[in-house]
Amino acid sequence: MPSLKLVVGLGNPGPKYHGTRHNIGFDLVDRMAAGAAFTRKFEGLLAEVEIDFRRVLLLKPDTFMNLSGRSVGQAVRFHKIELADVLVVCDDLNLPVGKLRLRKGGSDGGQKGLRDVAAHFGTHEFPRLRIGIGEPEEGQAVDYVLGRFKGTDRARIDDALILASQAVAVWASQGMQAAMNRFNGPSPT
Repeated sequence: MPSLKLVVGLGNPGPKYHGTRHNIGFDLVDRMAAGAAFTRKFEGLLAEVEIDFRRVLLLKPDTFMNLSGRSVGQAVRFHKIELADVLVVCDDLNLPVGKLRLRKGGSDGGQKGLRDVAAHFGTHEFPRLRIGIGEPEEGQAVDYVLGRFKGTDRARIDDALILASQAVAVWASQGMQAAMNRFNGPSPT
């Protein structure tokens, strides 16, 4: 029997943050839920879907970005999920808009949600999918990540979310190496 998978979308709860660059993880989880009901559990919203006959949990922590690890840790402990079966999805300021980067582990790269998840796990060695949101001007990071996509950036992100959904499906069914080989390609144009 295939192991249970957990996909965590990082973001901030509430209408004020809906659709912001920082909430790209929530956007992907919402897309993947496709009508599945979310329930309040583990200090977040949890849904269950099936991907290629595999049970996949989708989690949106309600703890705000910088405290995401608390919610993720609760879900992982309760379901006894191996870290290799947890995929954390977040925004990345260091990637061009719409570029995907899957990794088996590594540093948090300054992403505070990833940093908190790593602190709760006691390791940085867990799968992650970063979605590029582009680089802000010097000193504008906070306003930039809490802003919304516009124009061609919005179209690029919509396309990236489709690709990211496919990447998650490949990760869930074929593993991280297959997903990395297929989706860590050149930057979108």
